Amino acid sequence: MTLQAAIRLNGGLSNCVNKAWSCRFYCVNTEFVDGLRAVVGETNISTALAVREQHGRDESMHSCKPPDVVIWPENVHQVSTLAKLCYCNNVAIIPYGTGTGLEGGVSAIKGGVCFNMTKMDKILNLNAEDFYVTVEPGITRKALNSYLRDSGLWFPVDPGADASLCGMAATGASGTNAVRYGTMRENVINLEVVLPDGRILNTAGKDRRFRKTSAGYNLTSMFVGSEGTLGIITKASLRLHGIPEAVVSAVCAFPSIQAAVDSTVQILQCGIPIARIEFLDDVMIDACNKFNGLSYPVLPTLFLEFHGTKNGLREQVQQTEEITQINGGSDFTWAKDQEERNKLWTARHNAWYAALALRPGSRGYSTDVCVPISRLPEIIVETRKDLIESNLTGPIAGHVGDGNFHCIMVLNLDDKDEVRRVKEFTDRLARRALAMNGTCTGEHGIGLGKRQLLEEEIGEVGIATMKQIKATLDPKNLMNPGKVV
Repeated sequence: MTLQAAIRLNGGLSNCVNKAWSCRFYCVNTEFVDGLRAVVGETNISTALAVREQHGRDESMHSCKPPDVVIWPENVHQVSTLAKLCYCNNVAIIPYGTGTGLEGGVSAIKGGVCFNMTKMDKILNLNAEDFYVTVEPGITRKALNSYLRDSGLWFPVDPGADASLCGMAATGASGTNAVRYGTMRENVINLEVVLPDGRILNTAGKDRRFRKTSAGYNLTSMFVGSEGTLGIITKASLRLHGIPEAVVSAVCAFPSIQAAVDSTVQILQCGIPIARIEFLDDVMIDACNKFNGLSYPVLPTLFLEFHGTKNGLREQVQQTEEITQINGGSDFTWAKDQEERNKLWTARHNAWYAALALRPGSRGYSTDVCVPISRLPEIIVETRKDLIESNLTGPIAGHVGDGNFHCIMVLNLDDKDEVRRVKEFTDRLARRALAMNGTCTGEHGIGLGKRQLLEEEIGEVGIATMKQIKATLDPKNLMNPGKVV
C-alpha cells in the first residue's frame, strides 16, 4: 500500500492535522502494516511477538508494554515518511535506541509503532579544527570514541551503558565525567528532528555548528531531555574535547559516609578541576568486589580521576590528598596506565549489575535525585538511615561531584509488600531532594514513573507550559504518549 493510500484511510492529510489531541488511537491492521512495509522494505519490519516484547521494555522495573510493529528506518526521509503515515492514521510513535534507559521510556503503553534507529549508524562529519562531529542515532558513545581515537579528540559524556548518542540527547544523559565536561545539554550543538507530522526541523538551523548563539528560542535544549515526546532525533552535532595530556585515577576509602561526602564538597569548594569523583557506599563496594573479583576495603569510597598536564596533575593530586586525609581518608590506591584505569572504571560502571547480583533473579530500580552540593552529606546520610529502617536492599553510588546519586533498589517484583515499601521509599527520597531545592531526576528522565514528582518539582504553571509545548508540536499526542507530561 502506498503512503497516499494509507493517508486516505483517515480521510486525507488535512483531516489528520485537525484531529483533536484526545482522539482514539487507530487500530494497527494489515493494510497499515503494508503501508509501513512499502517504505522500509520486508527486512526492516517485524510484528513477531518476541521482537515486539524486546522493544517494549528497557532496563527499568516497569513491565513490558510491546508495540504493535517494530520498524528499522535507514535514513531521515524514511523516518519522515513513516511519521506522516502514523500521524495520518493516529498511530503512536515510540523512538528506540539501545534500550538502556531506566524509566520505562520505550514502553508502548498505547501500542503503536516502534522506530528502532540502529540502522542509521553513520558518522557524517568530523571537524577536528572546530571540535565537533555529526552523528546519526544508531551511533553509540563507544563507537564514536573508537572512531575519534587518532584525532586527539573525544566525547566525554559517559552514562556507563554504551547508549546511543541521540538517545542520550533525548534523555538528557550525563554520567561520571559531567563534573568537568558537562552533560548532554552542554555538549549538543544542533539536532535534526522529525516532528510528529513528518516535518524535518534543524533546531539551530541546517548544518550550523557555532559554539554560542543568541538567535531566538533555544530549540536544541528543548529537545534535549524531551524523551521522545516531541519528535524523533535523526542527527546530532556534538561538541568534542581534546584528549588530556595526562590522566590518573585513584581510590580512597573513608571511615564514614559523612567523611567521604564532606571531602567531595571541600574538593569542589577549593576549585580543584577534578574530572570524575564518584561515591560508593560500603554495600556497593562489597557488591562490586564480589562481581568484579576486586578487593577494595568494604568502606564508603571515592573513585577519583584527574585530567591535565603532568605538572597540573601533581598539584591537583596534592591538594586532593590533603583534603581526604583531613577527613580520615586512606592513602590513595593508584591506577595510572590505561589498563588499570579501565579496570577501575569498569567496576564503577558495573555497579548496576553488581547490585542485582546481590539477589539473583531480582529486578532493579535506580533512584536518581540531585541536590545542591552543600546538601549532599545530609541527604545521603538520611537516605542510608531510611534504607536500613525500611529493611530494603539499595546500595548507593553516585556522581557526587554534581550532587547526583543513585540508590540501586534490588527487589522481588512478586513480593507486593516489598514493592510497596520500595515505592514509598523512592517517593520519600525524591521529596527529600525537592525539600532541599533539588530535583527528582539528575539524568535518567521522568519516563513513566515520575510524572507526579515532576509536577511537584516545577509547579502547576511549569507543567501547564510543558503541556502547551507538547500540544503545539504533537497535537494528537502520538509521540511516546504517557511519558513526562
